[in-house]
Amino acid sequence: MYKQTTTLLLFLSTLLLLTTSLAKDLCNQDDKNALIKIKKSLNNPYHLASWDPQSDCCSWYCIECGDATVNHRVIALTIFSAADISGQIPPEVGDLQYLQKLIFRKLPNLTGQIQPTIAKLKIFTFLRLAWTNLTGPVPEFLSQLKNFQYIDLSFNNLTGSIPSSLSSLQKLEYINLSSIPESFGSLSGQVPYLLLSHNQLSGSIPKSLGNLDFNEIDLSRNKLQGDASMLFGANKTTWSIDLSRNMFNFDLSKVVLAKTINGLDLNHNGITGTIPVHWRESSEV
Repeated sequence: MYKQTTTLLLFLSTLLLLTTSLAKDLCNQDDKNALIKIKKSLNNPYHLASWDPQSDCCSWYCIECGDATVNHRVIALTIFSAADISGQIPPEVGDLQYLQKLIFRKLPNLTGQIQPTIAKLKIFTFLRLAWTNLTGPVPEFLSQLKNFQYIDLSFNNLTGSIPSSLSSLQKLEYINLSSIPESFGSLSGQVPYLLLSHNQLSGSIPKSLGNLDFNEIDLSRNKLQGDASMLFGANKTTWSIDLSRNMFNFDLSKVVLAKTINGLDLNHNGITGTIPVHWRESSEV
């Protein structure tokens, strides 16, 4: 009887251990295979040392998995501040079918162009490729991702113009790029932030931007010139405007500032006139 009890307890313990082990490994095998290829493409950096094929990829550093409603598929890949990451954006990112967020930030050794397989990510909403050494154009295929809410391609070495087709993204809430196409004045989505600082933008800004009501505008430290007065207006709700260190030239005294503005930086330009009295008085209250 004792022997039977011991055998039964041993069996139950083994079954419990096996069940617990299986329960912990939530990672989808296709996602795991794609991530292992991504790690290899990035030259197997120590930054991704936790990416062990024998462990659950949902527990790996830089990875976020969804809940049971999406079968614990990988929904976010966030890699930043890693000097040992090198190479190009791996094409396998397009194989993470449930990916919603991709961040590659402060990776000085990340080179090449923006990976076209990103266009395969049909539920993709968030792309941040910033402070890298990516080159080439801002790709047209980004406009195919209709669920986009956030795009940040700042502080790179991208060249060329921004595809006007991006203005068709109806869910877009934030965009940080490296130049300003005229079509952005007719953006159908909500874009409360216009943040384009620290680039090499030149020329004038589109008058059509005056059609939009931004929460925050930062065009500082570029080579922009001409009239930027269309960014102001009494009926707007903008709370911060930074146009500093450009070559803008317009008469500020003819501008009506929104009462909501609590931050205004216009230094190092060719702007003339004085700050409107109505704003000076309200800012002193």
